[in-house]
Amino acid sequence: MSTEPDNTESAASDARVKEDLERQLRAQLANVTGGLAPDDYLKAWWDWYLNLSKEPDKQFALLQSALQKAADTWQFAAQAAAGNPVTSEHRAPGFADPAWNVWPFNVYAKGYSNWASWMQQALGAGSAGSQPGAARLRFATQQMLEAASPANFLHTNPELLNKTVAESGQNLVRGLKNWLEDAASAVNGRRSAKPSQFEVGRDVAVTPGKVVFRNSLIELLQYSPQTDEVYAEPVLITPAWIMKYYVLDLSPRNSLVRYLVEKGHTVFIISWKNPTSADRNLGLDDYVQLGFKDALGVVNRIVPDRKVHAVGYCIGGTLLSIAAALLSANADTRLASISFLAALMDFSEPGELSVFISPSQLAMLEAVMNKTGVLESERMGAAFMMLRSRDLLWTPAVDTYLRGERAKPNDLMAWNQDGTRMPCRMHSEYLDRLYLKNELAQGKFTIGDQPVNLKSLRLPMFVVGTETDHVAPWRAFYKARELTSSPDYTFLLTSGGHNAGIVSGPTHPKRRYRVLKWTNDTDSLTPDAWLKAAPAHSDSWWPVWQRWLAERSDPQRQPARAVTAASVAPGSVLEDAPGRYVRE
Repeated sequence: MSTEPDNTESAASDARVKEDLERQLRAQLANVTGGLAPDDYLKAWWDWYLNLSKEPDKQFALLQSALQKAADTWQFAAQAAAGNPVTSEHRAPGFADPAWNVWPFNVYAKGYSNWASWMQQALGAGSAGSQPGAARLRFATQQMLEAASPANFLHTNPELLNKTVAESGQNLVRGLKNWLEDAASAVNGRRSAKPSQFEVGRDVAVTPGKVVFRNSLIELLQYSPQTDEVYAEPVLITPAWIMKYYVLDLSPRNSLVRYLVEKGHTVFIISWKNPTSADRNLGLDDYVQLGFKDALGVVNRIVPDRKVHAVGYCIGGTLLSIAAALLSANADTRLASISFLAALMDFSEPGELSVFISPSQLAMLEAVMNKTGVLESERMGAAFMMLRSRDLLWTPAVDTYLRGERAKPNDLMAWNQDGTRMPCRMHSEYLDRLYLKNELAQGKFTIGDQPVNLKSLRLPMFVVGTETDHVAPWRAFYKARELTSSPDYTFLLTSGGHNAGIVSGPTHPKRRYRVLKWTNDTDSLTPDAWLKAAPAHSDSWWPVWQRWLAERSDPQRQPARAVTAASVAPGSVLEDAPGRYVRE
């Protein structure tokens, strides 16, 4: 009797055991490295070393530079110690106070400045262009430099020492209290030991409305009209599910939802469920069907015989581009226009996030998610914090634990701490198929067996990028023009970052924007040429976009109707906005 089936089954079992063991080891390693794949950084360092080893001229130049900077530091230190009036030229963030011009603190600043300058020079000497390894090496070096800054330590920071003397150490007492509170919060699994000053439904997400639909993944919110007449075409907003939806409905002064409603638009928005381990197998196909398509169907039932202005923000915009392309392929004409807010379609230039995108990094992340079925919000928050470690990690830590001063939160900060989890399958697909393989831009992405062709998108488009976006760099986002075929295409670039640039309010004295429109599907400009051609304007971009929506709506307004069970369908209105899912 043949034993081949048994051998085959045994081999498969051994392979599964090996795979499980490797996954467990990766998950344990992630706990040590903070989720970073160490082999990526070891390879980056090795490539840097090999590149530099082939360049003796650069080696000699680095040696000369090191000796010159060391001599400069020693000379500066000698003059400062002798009482000569010398000041450090280092004026980076954290060293601006005049107290840094006093010995020995000016020496600390000067030495740190020379060391940081030499490190950057050394990186450039051994790095080959903008390859991913070079970006990771710059990232790792920046983390080290930020952590080693003398501004982070009590005994090397004159501002902190002066404050401690002036307050007789009370700042350190408050700082210890803050640390104990935060430590207790971490042990108990809570974000903060203090209640938030911005409670959902009380201080933020307060625009009146109703939950008109709920399934296993979303709640659909319809907002109550604030005008006697409304535009006939409703607006459906698809926000990102990486964070809670209400970034677009913060305080009344900067709520995009409220602004649209007050301008006479009927607004719907998707509120995503915060996934649990039971949702581990949700994929991008589920987010398309249970998310956007189900929401669109409900909007069509509530506002029948009218096309819909679809809006997508961040990853919600990426999802919208996929769903809209699928609708177009099926000759579905329910959409009137598409607006993309800081949403990538081409992931070949992910900017600073590239340091977290690699096969090794993805394998480690999948190992972590496999244990719980989700990616915890804390891990994603830590990744974004590391990209801005000085502003988001070290400066707040110094202020909280050494100055004894907690930052006064604002609505955007409170929202930023209200993170969500990511389902294992969806997040793996998102990182692997979109970021790593860039399938969407290359026309290789599919939902089920249906290909997604962005070139089929010919609807009017309004595309918004932000100047300092580290999540969706505007130059990468700008490629949407070439990926789609809209003969009515507007690109707007606003100042600010990924969140603050979008949530600017209807007026903002510190904001500016540039905008250009194309009226065919062929003309285009390079990003640099676009910057030169697009005139700069002051204030918020919101009114520009709202007028664009109004121009593409039926000029004949409709009488506004309150959101009630009778206006929707028997039993459809579930509860008041903001609903249940946003509080999970």
